[in-house]
Amino acid sequence: MGFKCGIVGLPNVGKSTLFNALTETAAAQAANYPFCTIEPNTGQVAVPDPRLETLARIGKSAKIVPTQLTFVDIAGLVRGASKGEGLGNQFLAHIREVDAIIHVLRCFESGDITHVEGRVDPVADAETVETELMLADLESLERRFDAMAKKAKQGDEDAKMRAGLMERILRALREGRPARTIGPTEAEEKAFRELQLLTAKPVLYVCNVEEAAAARGNAHSEKVAAMARSQGAGHVVISAAIEAEVAQLGEEERKEFLADLGLEETGLSRIIRAGYELLGLITFFTVGPKEAHAWTLTRGGRAPQAAGVIHTDFEKGFIRAETIAYDDYVRHGGEPGAKEAGRFRLEGKDYVVQDGDVLHFRFNA
Repeated sequence: MGFKCGIVGLPNVGKSTLFNALTETAAAQAANYPFCTIEPNTGQVAVPDPRLETLARIGKSAKIVPTQLTFVDIAGLVRGASKGEGLGNQFLAHIREVDAIIHVLRCFESGDITHVEGRVDPVADAETVETELMLADLESLERRFDAMAKKAKQGDEDAKMRAGLMERILRALREGRPARTIGPTEAEEKAFRELQLLTAKPVLYVCNVEEAAAARGNAHSEKVAAMARSQGAGHVVISAAIEAEVAQLGEEERKEFLADLGLEETGLSRIIRAGYELLGLITFFTVGPKEAHAWTLTRGGRAPQAAGVIHTDFEKGFIRAETIAYDDYVRHGGEPGAKEAGRFRLEGKDYVVQDGDVLHFRFNA
């Protein structure tokens, strides 16, 4: 099960530097000019989770396998992208393919790095990109609405629902509000997803600040924080330059380097966790002598779906899920202790998997 976060923003805001640090590679070329990243670069990133090491120690597992997120470095958008400016059509298509948007905003002053619009104003930058995405959505919906409205007038009930949904989204876009603000009903959720709108995707704002502001942010990042709160969106403050340095260090050097800067963990760890939450994901675990393995499931997923994450045959032949909550597994020293304490459960097809569950599946081959 793959989940993709697309890293977007104007040119020269630190997207590729951030991507390089995230994947600890130099796969994305970081250069001081627009469009240095013409094709999206993709990297798999382990989701940091200290619970996995604890489980491996208790279960005496020989190997640890973390769950992962995919990050896509998408070339910088510019004003007019919705009309094809600056290779806009390609970039918008790449954004359409991701599940969530990591929006990097320049929150640092520098005479060495050119801003594409000649000023540092992260809120205005965010509005520029959001406007281009809304214009692209508006054009896409307007092309499709008339045909759907015509079907609705002919008495097609599904078309009536879809036309009503599209009409509400069009109204929001014309008022300058992204599609995600309309709050589709449960009955509309599937139709809403099928529209594949750019502004329907959840957004995390990443404030890229100078090194001295990495721990507490600055005036620019405070403005972004206020904007994010007003939208109900998340935000993270990082210094991409620091993250690039930290990515090259060993574990002990990394801890010392971060401590000197007043940081407890890397900004990347915060971004990865925030991206995970943004996508509405939870982690469940399997633990055995061979490996302790973290797996990703959409929040609200049931036990057979979790089994299917491991192997499709597990879902098809699902019988029961042997279940121990993470806290119970740790408190009682593993599976035998949890069983003895009565904290071991057999759950059926309707069980909603909880974050941290340690599971073992029974299934028919």
